[in-house]
Amino acid sequence: MVEFIQKNKKWIAIAAAALIIAAVLIFRQAGQGSLNEGTAYVETVENLTGQNASLGMINRYSGVIEPQGTWSVSKNSDVDVKEIYVSEGDEVKEGDVLFIYDTTKYEEDLRQAEIDLERLNNEYDSTVEAIAQLEKEKKEASSSEQANYTVQIKEQNLSLKDKELDIEMKEAEIEKLEDNIENAEVKSGIDGVVKSINEGGSSNTGSTDNSFITVMKVGNYRVKGTVNEQNIGDLYVDAPVIVYSRVNDNTWKGTITKIDTENAVTSDGGSFMGMNSDSNKSTRYPFYVELENSEGLIMGQHVYVEPDLEQGEEGMAEGIWLPSYMVDQTDPDHPFVWKDSHGKLVKQEVMISEVREELDKVKISDGLSLEDAICIPDPALSVGMKTAPMSEKPAEAAEESGDGGEEMNEPAEEAPAQTGEFPEEMEGSPEAGEVPAGEEGMPEGGEAPAGTEGSSEGEGASEAAGDLQEDISAGSGVLDMVGGQ
Repeated sequence: MVEFIQKNKKWIAIAAAALIIAAVLIFRQAGQGSLNEGTAYVETVENLTGQNASLGMINRYSGVIEPQGTWSVSKNSDVDVKEIYVSEGDEVKEGDVLFIYDTTKYEEDLRQAEIDLERLNNEYDSTVEAIAQLEKEKKEASSSEQANYTVQIKEQNLSLKDKELDIEMKEAEIEKLEDNIENAEVKSGIDGVVKSINEGGSSNTGSTDNSFITVMKVGNYRVKGTVNEQNIGDLYVDAPVIVYSRVNDNTWKGTITKIDTENAVTSDGGSFMGMNSDSNKSTRYPFYVELENSEGLIMGQHVYVEPDLEQGEEGMAEGIWLPSYMVDQTDPDHPFVWKDSHGKLVKQEVMISEVREELDKVKISDGLSLEDAICIPDPALSVGMKTAPMSEKPAEAAEESGDGGEEMNEPAEEAPAQTGEFPEEMEGSPEAGEVPAGEEGMPEGGEAPAGTEGSSEGEGASEAAGDLQEDISAGSGVLDMVGGQ
């Protein structure tokens, strides 16, 4: 091995330098996200911020209009309903009577319970009198009869305790019957509209809800939306949102009041080419939006929901929200964007007035307009570089920069493993054992170089490695030339 290095160290140095140069070129080419052959491709702020139809970068979520809440009551199966005072669709106020029970059975049971209670009270009083009489007779009885009186008194005391328990139970029964009679009229607990009346006593929709009457709360509706597991981090409670109609240009504003992570729903995206895997599944979570007003909305209407980043007309006047990666903030006191100016790239300093870290966005209040065209900051950009619209970007460049839905900044390919072999395409590489041209005077294979007699094999390897390092360093000028281009 030492002999091979000594003979071919110059060729090894050249090969190593070539590999380093190739790696540098590959890295530099991989970093040209918005570049292609010296051209920077730009996109308008209007499109990037979503203030031009649906071309923006703000996520939208599907939703449906539903009531703020419902109130329901179940029917007592032990008694019949005497009369129902409402119908489905009727508006009711809190406290309005919905229906009334037939109290005939309650009244009959109450009369019987009162008779039973009177009888128990009489029996209790008789037992108390019996105990008192036994106590009196015991005092006058002989010593031989004392034990018999003691047993009788204990038995009467036990009977008295049973009477007390029976009386308590009967009194509770009477109290419940009186309460049922008094509350035979069932009243609505909220203002709303009667949604359903289930006179059969059981659900006919396959659900487990056996409510007798359900009242839907009136007033402002709310929106029930869904968000998948990839985007749930973009939403948070108290976040302002805009609700869009699917049929016209109407919008409503609201606030997220709840993100229900306890009731997730897993949807199957279907299989591809007969294959099925977890990668086709996505977990979705419901979230709820309280609206400032619901004028013009109807129950069950489908809508779109998106975060309110002041993307409306009023928001345009107050500032522009950009993804934070579009602004170079290397110097926090002087943030800037790379902007197109008459076909050339310039640095445009901007003013950041607000930062929303949870959305990874910054608000630009000065220095930029919706008509300006900008590009993603890149170390390879320079003032005066030629610009072109993103729509004119060649397909090959789009693939390299990650456009078209592919992940950007793909990892560079691994460098080939180091071996003792020369690349086959290197012309002039010496054959095994062949001395390169210009190396005349080098000792033949196996013969030690002049001045190294007596050196150990380890020492020869060290010297050869040192010479090889010098040759590689000498070739660093080639890298400097590449870096200067």
